[in-house]
Amino acid sequence: MIHFEPPPEPPEFDEQSRRPGLAWLEKNRDENGKIPKGKKPLSYWSPFREQLADGFHNLCAYSAMYEPVGTVDHYLSWENHSKLAYEWSNYRYASAWINSSKGTEDDKILDPFRVEDGWFEILLPSLQLVLTEAVPPEERERARYTLHRLHLRDDERVIRQRREWYAMYQRGELNLVGLEKKAPLIAHAIRKQRES
Repeated sequence: MIHFEPPPEPPEFDEQSRRPGLAWLEKNRDENGKIPKGKKPLSYWSPFREQLADGFHNLCAYSAMYEPVGTVDHYLSWENHSKLAYEWSNYRYASAWINSSKGTEDDKILDPFRVEDGWFEILLPSLQLVLTEAVPPEERERARYTLHRLHLRDDERVIRQRREWYAMYQRGELNLVGLEKKAPLIAHAIRKQRES
């Protein structure tokens, strides 16, 4: 993971997503104010997926690698926080399988907006993602849990992606500047290796 700045809310988001979404929530709440199980909010956020992707430079907020067909991740899940289902500030851009892995583990997963650069690094040549000493003590348990829950450390799905980006660089198909745009943690690992 790397640090991401929150992207600006698109001007038409309130009219096209938030307002109709809040109206849908109001109409579909049960007597306890909850959305009934099995009922999923209408995805008024979907037309804004491209702007969200642009705000994350087309990188998955969790794997920090290029993701051409990512999803809108509700950082705080709509199941637990229905009032935030249509809030732009609650959206992160993520690979679909990572988004699914996250589930409703809201307070246990690190927020990409709060992560600082240098908290995680890729080890070469294994391409495993590990914590660094830069992770503050109060965030270390959540950082470990995030690596585990989202399969970011060494799951074959994510290692295979890293392996391909690294191989493209090694074959000269992608220079370090290009790699920085597609897989910045791998580019950082290469720079660190060169300096040692």
